Order: sequence, then C-alpha cells, then structure tokens
Amino acid sequence: MRSWRVGTFSMGASLVFLGLFLFLSRFMGLDLVHVMSAWWPILLIVLGIEILLYLFFSKQEKPILKYDFVSILFVGLLGVAGILFATLSATGIMGKVEEVVAREERSFELPDFSYQMDDSIKRVILRTTAYQTTIEATEEKEVSMFGTYRTQTTKKEKLLASADDYVYAKRKGDTLFVNVKTLPNEVGPFYSHTELASTILIPKGVELEVISTGADITLNPRELENDWSIKGASSLDVKVAEMSNLKIQAVDVDGVSGAEGAWNITKKGDTNQGDRVDAVHQSGEGKYQISISNTHYVSLNNN
Repeated sequence: MRSWRVGTFSMGASLVFLGLFLFLSRFMGLDLVHVMSAWWPILLIVLGIEILLYLFFSKQEKPILKYDFVSILFVGLLGVAGILFATLSATGIMGKVEEVVAREERSFELPDFSYQMDDSIKRVILRTTAYQTTIEATEEKEVSMFGTYRTQTTKKEKLLASADDYVYAKRKGDTLFVNVKTLPNEVGPFYSHTELASTILIPKGVELEVISTGADITLNPRELENDWSIKGASSLDVKVAEMSNLKIQAVDVDGVSGAEGAWNITKKGDTNQGDRVDAVHQSGEGKYQISISNTHYVSLNNN
C-alpha cells in the first residue's frame, strides 16, 4: 500500500491551477503580472486542504504528518514568486516595469499657444530652457508658439494636454513675460528623456529680451522694427534678410562665423587662454540692434 506524503497533491494542484490561470488569461485579456500576483494564495488553501484530508482519512490513532520535501519546496518557490509579484505590484514597482517595457519613442505636436497683443505691450521677456528654439519676427499682433516634442510613452498617450503644460505667460504693466517650462523627465532605473523643438513668433515692432539656459537658438528677425537681446544661448544662428536694417553686436562670445567680412572683430581674445570675442555686424543703416551676450558661438547666414 502506497503512503501519502503531504505536498505531492499540492504540487500537482498548484501546477493545474497555474496552468488554468495562464490559459484563461490569453483569452480573457488578463495581465500576466496580475495573474501571478493574485493566484498564489490558492497554494496555501490547497496545502491546508491536503493536510486536513490526510488527518481525516488517516487510520492511525495519532497520525504523524509525512511531508514530501521536494514537492513542498517546489510549492514554496511558487508561493515566494507569487508573493514577490504581489509585493512589487503593491509598491508600484511592477507597474513601472510594465510601463518601461511597453514604452516606445514617439513624436507629438505641441498644443498651440497664442497671446493676443495690443499697443500697450511694449516689451516681451522670453525665458527658454535648453531646447531647440526658433525665434522669428512676425507682422501678426500676437505672441505664438508651436512645434513638436519627442518622448517615450505607452499606448500612444500624449505627455502634453494643453499649452499650459509647457508655457506660462503673464502680463505686468507694459511687459509680457513668457516662460517655457522644462518638460518632465524620469531619472534612475526608469530613465526617460523628452526633447522639444519649437518656433516662437514675436511681433516685429515689440522689444524682445531672451534669457536662455543653454538652448540652441535660430534667430530669424526678418524686417525687424525694434531692438532684441539674447543672453545665455549655447549656440545662436542668425538669419539676416537681404533688405534688413540691423546692427548685430556679439559681446563676450567664444567665437563667430559667417561669410568673409561679415563680422568686424572689435576684440579678439586668445582662445588658448579662454579669452572671448566681441564682434559687430551691420546691414543697411543698422537702425535696429540685436545684442548677443554670454553665448558660446554665433553664426551669421543670409536668408
């Protein structure tokens, strides 16, 4: 007569239940992680039932439990795996892992931003972060911003729902303050990075001050009718229109480039000693001025 060792039935039942859960999950759309984190309590129920049945059907006056340690070890490992899944799921780590695995890099359009101007607004102060930015003069009486951003996302979900998610505008007196926000980035083991490329249109008759934190800026002043200043850019590419009336003054920059004779170097530093350069470009009578400071490199191109 064969002896019954506690654990053999539990191991077989555990494999049956686990197989059923995994099989049904394929047809019912259940998440594998949720299945693994939810089914493990059945192991305790099955093992408990097996012990009770052994004690109930045992013909011994004082039955002694005999365990199949290999089966118990196997059931224990399945239980530990289930508990681990449940713990990671409860702390949110498992959900984060699922999200990272399901991520894909996609590009989206920025929600359009516009601020209607009137003649009482004389100046715009624009603060930009380290994103690729094009600033262009326009005849329209509004400050507007559009472009694209690239991020890692799941299920094609957009990171930005409205313009308020990436830009803030506030008027004070005769000045409009426009701040471009830094988009969310994740750090650590779930690192993700968001890139943004935008175009900002500024009315050509309004004074503009750009304060940047290392952005690559393309400047297209076209037929500018006021003074602009740019501070703190990493690189600045200025596109000068053929009939422009501009004086471009670059102060304390690492270097300038352009067509031969485009720049008049007023101070030439020693690059070996880290000295910086001052340079001036003038087209037409130079009625309107673009001042550039605390910028690494400035290039000049005809538009």
